[in-house]
Amino acid sequence: MNNRETGARYEALAAAYLMQEGFQILEKNYRIRSGEIDLIAREGRYLVFIEVKYRSSLREGSPLEAVNQKKQRVIIQTARHYLLSHGYSEDTPCRFDVVGMDGDRVTHIRDAFWAE
Repeated sequence: MNNRETGARYEALAAAYLMQEGFQILEKNYRIRSGEIDLIAREGRYLVFIEVKYRSSLREGSPLEAVNQKKQRVIIQTARHYLLSHGYSEDTPCRFDVVGMDGDRVTHIRDAFWAE
């Protein structure tokens, strides 16, 4: 299985997990020229932008550590584009979550980072 197939598999598992937790998945793999957001969902009043990270082992660190400041900036920029292009108002409550997967273990971090 190549990296894209592996990523798609774990993003689908993360989406299924989030739906069980009450999230409504709105978009998968939202892409613009400068970035991508793995999942966009609605949870209650929040529009949630979700990064999914998978690691087959912890040798390279936890999957949550892979969402560094550079990656966060790309996600925030992509989220701003999504809001504007989909007609959301500036006061739409938004949140950035990270779902880390290592093996069969799922770790969901709400409010993992904030837009400045």
